[in-house]
Amino acid sequence: MASKKKPKPSDFFTPEEEPPFETILNPHQVPLAARMRPRILEEVTGQEHILSPGKLLWRTIQADRFSSLIFYGPPGSGKTTLASVISNAVQSQFLEINAVSSNVSELRKIIEESRRLRRAGQRVLLFIDEIHRFNKSQQDTLMPDLERGTFVLIGATTHNPSFAINGPLLSRAMVFELRPLSDEALIHLMERALSDKERGLGHLDIDADREALIHFAKSSNGDARRALGALELAARTTDPVEGHIHITESIAAESCQRKVVYHDKAGDYHYDLASAFIKSLRGSDVDSSLYWLAKMLAGGEEMRFILRRLLIFASEDIGNADPQALILGSSALQACEMVGLPEAQIILGQVVTYFALAPKSNASYAALNEALKDVNTETIEEVPNALRDTHYAGAERLQRGQGYKYTHNYEEKSAMQDFRKSEKRYYHPTARGQERILQERLKYWQDLKKTTKDK
Repeated sequence: MASKKKPKPSDFFTPEEEPPFETILNPHQVPLAARMRPRILEEVTGQEHILSPGKLLWRTIQADRFSSLIFYGPPGSGKTTLASVISNAVQSQFLEINAVSSNVSELRKIIEESRRLRRAGQRVLLFIDEIHRFNKSQQDTLMPDLERGTFVLIGATTHNPSFAINGPLLSRAMVFELRPLSDEALIHLMERALSDKERGLGHLDIDADREALIHFAKSSNGDARRALGALELAARTTDPVEGHIHITESIAAESCQRKVVYHDKAGDYHYDLASAFIKSLRGSDVDSSLYWLAKMLAGGEEMRFILRRLLIFASEDIGNADPQALILGSSALQACEMVGLPEAQIILGQVVTYFALAPKSNASYAALNEALKDVNTETIEEVPNALRDTHYAGAERLQRGQGYKYTHNYEEKSAMQDFRKSEKRYYHPTARGQERILQERLKYWQDLKKTTKDK
C-alpha cells in the first residue's frame, strides 16, 4: 500500500495537500457533509466537554502527547472527522481501514504498510472505523505492533468500548465519548456551509430562515451528516426566484426524511434507554416515562422487552403497595401479543401511566433479598420436624409432622406456631397504598403471637 493514496472526493486532505475543487471531476456531486468536514481543530463544532481549551483531549492534542485513542459515540457525532483532524495536527501519515468491510488479510497488509512507513521515519496514525466489528483474534493482531509503537491507533465505535473492545487493547488507549451534536451546534454547521464559497453552498445566492435551520437540526437528532444532507437537498431542489434561493421552514420539512431515532438494540445504549425508562417510572415522573417509552418504540425496541421490564417493575418497585399493577402488567402482555403493533402502543401507554402514578414499595423485593443473603451467608436452618412432609409411607415411623398444629383447628385461624428457629424479620411493609393494609395485618399477627406466647 502506497503512503500517498490517489485523492478521491471522499478522502480527507491536509490544507497543504487539498487540491482545488475545480480539479476534481464533478466536485458538487460530493456530499456537502464530506466537503465541509473540518480540517483543523478550531473548525470542529460541538464536543466541548472534551475539546474545549483545558480539557484533557484538547491538552493531549496540543501537547502531542497521546498514545492510542478510542472514540465512542452515535453516528454523525464526528468520530472520523476528529481522527483526521488529529492526524493533521500531529503531522502523521493517516492510514484508514473499516472493520465492517475488511478482514484479517487486509488488516495485516495495512500493519505491514505501517511498519514500512515507520522504518522510513514517518509517524503513522492508523484509524479503524467500527473497530467493535473486529473479533478478538483481529483485535489481538494489533497488539504487538501497537506495543512496539509501529502506529498510533484511533478506533471509532458506536458501542460501549468496555463491552466491545478487548481488555488488553482497551487498557492501552484513552477513551473519549462523543455526544450527539446539540441543535445549536448543527445550526452553526449549516450556517457555515451556507456562507462557505469554497466548499459549501456560498457560491450560490442562498439563504435560509432560522426556523428552517431549527427544523433541519431537530430532524437530524444530533447527526451532522443528516443535517447537512437535508440542507443540501433543499438547496438543490428549490427553484430560485430571480436567481435567489430562499429556504423556508416548509421547504425544510419537505426536504427532511422521517426522523431516525438512534437506538442500538444490541449495544449499551439499549440498556441506557431502558434504565432511563425504569428510573422515570420509579420516580413517578409520568411524562418522562412516556417520553422514554416513545423513544424506545420509535427506535424499534422489541415490545416483549418493554413488557418484561414492566412486569419486573410491577413487583420490584410497586409491589404490594398496589398489587393490581402486576395483574395489569400480565394482562397487558396478553393483550399486546393479541393486538400487535402499532395498536399495542395504546396498551403500553395505559400501563406506563398507571405504573408511574402508582404508590411505590420495594418492601417485598428487599425482604426476599435479605432472606437470600441469610441463606447464602448464614448457617442453614433445617426444616423443623413438625413441618416435614407426611405424605409417604414410613413418615409416621420417622415421626414426621409430630407437633404440627393445623391452623383451621384454632379460633383465630392461626396456631401461633414457630415455623423456624430464628425470629429475624425480613418483610417490613410500608404505609403506602394498599400495603398499609398488610402493615396492619402483620402487626395484628405479631401482637397475637406475642400474647399467645405470654400466656
